[in-house]
Amino acid sequence: MPADARDAHRGDRRPVVLTVCLGNICRSPTAEAAIREVAAERGVDLEVRSAGTGDWHVGSPPDERMRTAAAAVDLVLDGVAEQVTARHLADADLVVAMDRTNLGDLERLAARAGADTPIRLFRAFDDDSLARGDLEVPDPYYGGEQGFHEVVGLCRAAAAGVVAYLAGERDDPGPR
Repeated sequence: MPADARDAHRGDRRPVVLTVCLGNICRSPTAEAAIREVAAERGVDLEVRSAGTGDWHVGSPPDERMRTAAAAVDLVLDGVAEQVTARHLADADLVVAMDRTNLGDLERLAARAGADTPIRLFRAFDDDSLARGDLEVPDPYYGGEQGFHEVVGLCRAAAAGVVAYLAGERDDPGPR
């Protein structure tokens, strides 16, 4: 969406990005923290939220293994899990999904709610991932420690593109 359309959606408020995964305890809070980190480094005023498509972990903090992996590279995860609602979609200027299953769930919710907020795969904002066609952030929940560290790296790589998009410095990668 061109910068003027982004501005029209938000009016006078700062842009809001919503990161979404399945349970909101691993990938989406990491993406949220990574986007906040890049926005702070670049001086871009954004509001970043996260939620999950499922309700299993509502009220829980981010997974301890994910917090440990993030802390190892000075990325701080906080907050508690929420389940995504139509209101989340309506309030956001951009929604980024961690995988295609999340994307499909979000698109169905948006259609039922009449929300027109752009919903994209998060890694579509990382040019290297886009060039490889590798656009999903894998769910580390049932894997080993290395998976959590991989997610931190993938989220940091895509976060810069999201911030650049919301700052009007890059184009929308479009639906994937």
